[in-house]
Amino acid sequence: MKKSTFIIVILLTIAINLLMNHQCSISKNKQNHSKSIKEKELLQESETENFYSKKNKEIANHSVSISRSNSITAAVSKIELAVVSINVMKTQIVRRNTNPFQNPFFGFFDVPHKRSVQSIGSGVIFDQDGYILTNSHVVEGATQIKVILTDGKDCNAELIGFDKIHDVAVLKINGENLPVAKLGNSDDLIIGEWSIAIGNPYGFLIKDSKPSVSVGVISAINRNFAEDKEGKIYKKMIQTDTAINPGNSGGPLVNVLGEVVGINTFIFSDSGGSIGLGFSIPINRVKKIADELIKFGKIRKPWFGFKVQDINPMIASYLNLKSLDGVIVAFVEPNSPAENAEIKRGDLIININGNEIKNSDDAELAVSDISIGENINLIVKRGKKEKKISILAKEH
Repeated sequence: MKKSTFIIVILLTIAINLLMNHQCSISKNKQNHSKSIKEKELLQESETENFYSKKNKEIANHSVSISRSNSITAAVSKIELAVVSINVMKTQIVRRNTNPFQNPFFGFFDVPHKRSVQSIGSGVIFDQDGYILTNSHVVEGATQIKVILTDGKDCNAELIGFDKIHDVAVLKINGENLPVAKLGNSDDLIIGEWSIAIGNPYGFLIKDSKPSVSVGVISAINRNFAEDKEGKIYKKMIQTDTAINPGNSGGPLVNVLGEVVGINTFIFSDSGGSIGLGFSIPINRVKKIADELIKFGKIRKPWFGFKVQDINPMIASYLNLKSLDGVIVAFVEPNSPAENAEIKRGDLIININGNEIKNSDDAELAVSDISIGENINLIVKRGKKEKKISILAKEH
């Protein structure tokens, strides 16, 4: 083989090897590129899955949160900051028999003894100036009243006034930017609608200033009770199966709009615990009493100027009445609102402000909410005729 031919063969071999190496390099780069693209695609898929997984969790948590939130939780959030705990110190005088000589011949001495007693209740701030609604039985006889807000701050409270008959009291604290509850309308309550009781049962035992919540329904309205031994009149009360426990007295009964519709007052119970028979004072009555207490520091007694008596069989026979329902006007005071309205002795009152009157208890309940400056509207029978008469309540 010629030398030139040999050189050409070697050069061709080198060129072929270089070409093959180049092709391998291109193929390897393509493989690496494909692998890189695949890895990126897998990474993107993983990131996409993580993104949507996170989003799905957020959506799921949000859905759960929405389902947990309802009209009741919304109502509570509107009012809970305005509910307060009321700690009261009262001085009680007790008498105890003691024999200092431990000798039966000396007899026993009746020694008065003073002791301080702590009691609790609840209340609700209803005015930006710091006025608080509660029950009068919560603060009667108090020597010291402290109000504890939901943030734990305690304030000395001033007793503005109380109406012992209707069991309503107004306190006042000083403060800025106080949370205030909205007062609703107790005249349009619906039997069966949700009701929420908020208060501080056993507040000083639990050591927690935040209120507790119980939920039920409005069981009945316009529940009347006979005057109790302390002279309190509970009329047209709201009945609820919402649990009202010791320490809840004076706290608000709330509707699903977060509005106060009553002031929780007492329960029927053999054990002292709730059995589903709780009663609240309608807020419309409470508002009238609170306005009177804030303006005058007391409840001014309205004056009508007449007295009534029940109908007994003898009176019914004498007046030729067919039933014992109603009350008879027994006395009319000269120059009184009743005389000016032309009420006559012997008139038979059968209705007062839309309430049928069967006896003197009904008559007393019918006028118990009347304030000075308001009218009582009567339907009376005089002989065989019925007559409508309005009497303006005045201060005597």
